Amino acid sequence: MGATVSQLGEFDEIIDARTPAEYAEDHIPGAANFPVLYDEERVRVGTLYKQVSSFEAKKVGAALVARNIADHLERHFMDRPRTWRPLVYCWRGGNRSGSLVTILKAVGWKAEQLVGGYKAFRRLVLEELETLPARFSYRVICGATGSGKSELLRALARQGAQALDLEALAVHRGSVLGSFPETPQPGQKHFESLLWDQLRRFDPARPVYVEAESKKIGNVRAPDALLSAMWSSACLQLEAPTAARVAYLKQDYQHYLEQPETLCAKLDFLTKLHGHERIGRWKELALAGDWDTLVAELLLDHYDPAYRRSTLQHYPRLEETPALAVKEVSEEAMDELAREILK
Repeated sequence: MGATVSQLGEFDEIIDARTPAEYAEDHIPGAANFPVLYDEERVRVGTLYKQVSSFEAKKVGAALVARNIADHLERHFMDRPRTWRPLVYCWRGGNRSGSLVTILKAVGWKAEQLVGGYKAFRRLVLEELETLPARFSYRVICGATGSGKSELLRALARQGAQALDLEALAVHRGSVLGSFPETPQPGQKHFESLLWDQLRRFDPARPVYVEAESKKIGNVRAPDALLSAMWSSACLQLEAPTAARVAYLKQDYQHYLEQPETLCAKLDFLTKLHGHERIGRWKELALAGDWDTLVAELLLDHYDPAYRRSTLQHYPRLEETPALAVKEVSEEAMDELAREILK
C-alpha cells in the first residue's frame, strides 16, 4: 500500500532515492539521499528507452540499480537495527523507490514507499503554503537596517518563543549586500519546503515572531499568503542610534571588510539609484578602509529611506507601535530585551 505524505513523521528515516541533482533542487526536509540511479546513469537509461527500447533500458537500469542498492546496503545501512522503519520516495513513487523498498523489506526492515513520491509532497507543500500562514498570530519585528531585528529574533528563540527566521531559511539577509559568503541560497522549491516544514511545527495557540521582510529575500520569494498575514499583524519597532548600527554592521559584514573588492562589485547594482558619482565615492571609502563613514552613508542615504518607504507601505500598524530603544546590538542586550517582550 505504501504511506502518504501525512505520515512523514511516523518513520525513523526518510530516504530520497532520486539522483543527486533532483535532491539538490528540492527534497523533503530531513531526507537523506541514497540514489538508486545517479545523474549520468539516469540519462543513459533514459536515452536507451527513447532511442532503442524499454526492454534494453530496463536491463541496463536493473543492473545499475542493483549495484547501487548493494553499495548503499554495505556502506550505509548495515548498522540499522531490525526495527528500523524507513520511508523511501522517488519522483512519482515508482520503480526507483519500489526497487529499494523491495530489497529493504527482503532483509527484514519495515520499509515503506511514499505514495505519489516527491510530486505528492510538492503538491502538499504548495497547497498548505496557501493556508498554513493564516493559522498563526504574528509579531513582526520592524526597524531600520542594523537595529538588531535578526538578533532579537534569535534571542526570542533562545527564550523559548516561536521564531520564524526567513533569512536563515533563505540563507540571505534580504538586501543587495545580503548574501552569505561561500554559502549558496536554496532554490525556490527547497526554500518553500523548509518554510512549510517550519510552519507545520508551530503551535497556533502561541504567537510567531518574524522579522519584516521584502517580497524577495535574495533570489527566493516569500509566499503571498505569508506576506499578507504578516502585513496585517502587530509590530515591534526597534530604534538604535546610528553609531550602534554602524558598529554592529561592521561586525556582521566582516567578510566585506576583509574583501572590499567584493563589496565594490556589489555596489555597482546600486548605480541606477544613486548615480556613478556617489557609487564611486562609496567604492573609494571601501578601498581606503574608511568603514565608519561608508556604513553611515549607506544607512542614511540608501537603507533608511528604502526602509521607511517599504515598511510604512506594508505595515500600516507600525505608526501606532511604540519604539523599543536599543542602545547596543549584542547578544546580551537582545536576550534582555527578549525577556522583557515575553513578559
